[in-house]
Amino acid sequence: MKNEGNLVETMPDGYEIYENPNSQVFLRRVQPKIISDEERATLELGIKEFSNLLDYQIDIKKEIITVYTADQDANLLSDMLHLSGRNDLTEAKTKLRLSISYSPMLRFILIDENRRIFMTQRYCFLGRIDDWIKIGNQGNLQELVENYVRHLGQESFFDLH
Repeated sequence: MKNEGNLVETMPDGYEIYENPNSQVFLRRVQPKIISDEERATLELGIKEFSNLLDYQIDIKKEIITVYTADQDANLLSDMLHLSGRNDLTEAKTKLRLSISYSPMLRFILIDENRRIFMTQRYCFLGRIDDWIKIGNQGNLQELVENYVRHLGQESFFDLH
């Protein structure tokens, strides 16, 4: 974080740079790849096809794929700026999207690596719980994505249990 002293010139072997959904950057050991690129793409396409989310992040750690949703609505905020006399709405949206924070809302956990079976959990915000709760049945990722991502950003999300 400083420009002086013994600065590292190269990435140490066995390490990688990781950025979490809220833009914190870490140097960490290379993680084993358990979730495939195809499974990540299945979730990404499912969110675009079945949900109304515009701002979200997908994070993968070991056997868990987590969907983070935006805590702020960049479109609403930029519209408010536009109403207050700002003319460059596109620039405002772009800048606002850079400052959005995200919260984990839905995750898919690989529970059978050979058969590629997942379970689904959503984050529960009841004061006495504030933790992940299991929702629905186990299944293949495509089916679970189709069943659950449509609830992200909707009131129906809080009825899932």
